[in-house]
Amino acid sequence: MRGLDAAPPAPFARIPPLAPGMRIGLYGGSFNPAHEAHRAASLLALKRLRLDRVWWLVTPGNPLKDNRALPPLDARLAQARAVADHPALLPTGLEAGLGTRFSFDTVAALVRRFPGVHFVWLMGADNLAAFHRWQHWREIAALVPIAIIDRPGCTFAAMASPAAQALARWRVPESEAAVLPLLRPPAWVFLHGLKSPLSSTQLRAQG
Repeated sequence: MRGLDAAPPAPFARIPPLAPGMRIGLYGGSFNPAHEAHRAASLLALKRLRLDRVWWLVTPGNPLKDNRALPPLDARLAQARAVADHPALLPTGLEAGLGTRFSFDTVAALVRRFPGVHFVWLMGADNLAAFHRWQHWREIAALVPIAIIDRPGCTFAAMASPAAQALARWRVPESEAAVLPLLRPPAWVFLHGLKSPLSSTQLRAQG
């Protein structure tokens, strides 16, 4: 809990403007670096789920990764904004402002503060394959609908994963993706159509 005497969060750590009834996709990651596949996945979700905004939750540090070589948050945010280059795609460091480290805590805080907003958790198929390793992953699925964006080479591992099997009965047909943000969780959809094989890991290796 932020103390009464604490300084307000830096501008990049503030929660972006929103209003009741909005559909907002939450796309978390270190974005090290952000790239065109992030943008393409966001635009696909924006269209297929009929979202008003997609927030790129640029994390201060991924709890599942070694963060010692991670560039500063403000630098990654600046680079992400340059890549996003779209009025509905909003990179934000709000997790730094909220003081949350795990995705569950971030989602829980947003749902609690803004009950009239329709949040949807967005993630690539590669993350679904490892979703069962996330802290409180079942609780995330119980808080907000989830949209999985397919990635080349990740489909089989994602759909065979423990999380996909555990959530199988709540999967929504892709043809009904537009109603996902309005559904009571748990509910999830698997979106096809993203062709880019880019990943942040590959780009760092090339650099």
